[in-house]
Amino acid sequence: MSNPVNVICMKWGDKYDASYVNKLHNMVSRNLAREFRFICLTDDNSGLSSAIEAFDIPKLNLPKGIPERGWTKLVTFSKNIFDIKGQCLFLDLDLIVVDSIDQLFDLSGDFFIIKDFVKKDATGNSSVYRFEIGKFSDVLDNFEKNFEKIRAKYRNEQEYLSDYMKNNHSLEYWPVEWCQSFKKNCVQKGLKQFFLTPHLPKKAKIIIFHGKPNPPEAIEGKSGKWYRRVLPTPWVAEHWR
Repeated sequence: MSNPVNVICMKWGDKYDASYVNKLHNMVSRNLAREFRFICLTDDNSGLSSAIEAFDIPKLNLPKGIPERGWTKLVTFSKNIFDIKGQCLFLDLDLIVVDSIDQLFDLSGDFFIIKDFVKKDATGNSSVYRFEIGKFSDVLDNFEKNFEKIRAKYRNEQEYLSDYMKNNHSLEYWPVEWCQSFKKNCVQKGLKQFFLTPHLPKKAKIIIFHGKPNPPEAIEGKSGKWYRRVLPTPWVAEHWR
């Protein structure tokens, strides 16, 4: 029998409460047929479902007062993370899983990430990435040793991570249709925004909510931006539970 795969998320601070983690676990459970461990690295495990394995976030050596900008995610590349072994799929909390994600573990390759929805260079969107525990510990080691230079060159962790993987010939992207952006691929274009509900792309497996709106705002029809109209979107509620 093969070992279970790992699905990892992170929750720190007060931006997201435990319900986001619990909903993410529920969505994965409905859409992943193989055996898996669902792991949350967190600074507060209160309110998490008993089916979720909660661990403290490994320490990241950053100077105090430095803007976070997602750098904390890089601890997932530690040489050892508690007793976690093998293939890991990292998922952000502000996304919805809408179809089977088994294929995300089937692709042959060392590292997969979303191709960024906006940038034209090699940058990936780290809302969804797959890797093997301990295989890329040099990503974290290099970051901690050269933080000031890296911070001066890269705006955030996904720019650094993507460039590092590219330079080490390990950067691969998910098929475009699997991970779609709610505001780029689902929200209607132009005047259609005022009359038509955002649509769910047929081949999508995961819908990413980067920036505004987030899932509960999309359900209510709140855009978060004056120039974008988002009608209430029932299919988000169908999945985000």
